Amino acid sequence: MPIYGSAGVGHPGIDGHQLLIIDLKSRKVVGNVDFGHGVRPHLPVLDPATGLLYVTTELDNTVTMIDPKTRKIVGAISTGQEQSHMLALSHDGRRGYTANVGPGTVSVLDMESRRTLAVIPVAQNVQRISISNDDKRVFTSDQTLPRLAVIDTAARRVSTWVPLPGTGYGSAPTLDGRSLLVAIPSTNQVAVVDLSTMQVIRRIDVPSTPQEILVRPDGKVAYVSCNRSGKVAVIDLSQWNVQKLIVAGQFADGLAWAQ
Repeated sequence: MPIYGSAGVGHPGIDGHQLLIIDLKSRKVVGNVDFGHGVRPHLPVLDPATGLLYVTTELDNTVTMIDPKTRKIVGAISTGQEQSHMLALSHDGRRGYTANVGPGTVSVLDMESRRTLAVIPVAQNVQRISISNDDKRVFTSDQTLPRLAVIDTAARRVSTWVPLPGTGYGSAPTLDGRSLLVAIPSTNQVAVVDLSTMQVIRRIDVPSTPQEILVRPDGKVAYVSCNRSGKVAVIDLSQWNVQKLIVAGQFADGLAWAQ
């Protein structure tokens, strides 16, 4: 669990400098990784291919690499941009893509050689990022207009814009790769984008201000954290409706699957 700090992206405040290690069984903090200075660590992503843990460390304009077995920092990859807040990893672990909030760009990273391959202009401001199941497309939401950027990972450019019912936020593809779920905080909905037509084909009402979306590994259910309501909506992906609500506490946001 990265300790980010006391303010939003790009705003002054306390800058977090550590990542806590929590034992899920005992529900206790059992260790930490200290970055040595304020870096505002944010999103941890575990790469199954290498076993490395990647964490965005945005005040250093980097993604930091950690060996979770030794709990040691083993390297860092420059993103070439400020505010690299979120990270999506290709399924083979070779490429990383960061959403750089204030610059409104996406950095393409070579995770093996630890270097920046490209910086893709997207919009004035972007938030969150996800990748398609076949690694051919990356998705991030424009924060100034209600639209979703679809990035062609081979061409390294925005290939398509998908109009949304409101400003998008977190997103996640369904297991079959046919649809992309996009949180729309302003309308309290999850928009479902058909990835063959690149159009919103349905909207699902959820509690106030949906943020992050996590699809369960079996592909049957999506969990949506709804910030101001303090709840997580459980969406049945066969019926496309909210199955139940889980009380998660005030300002519910980031989600991860433990197994």
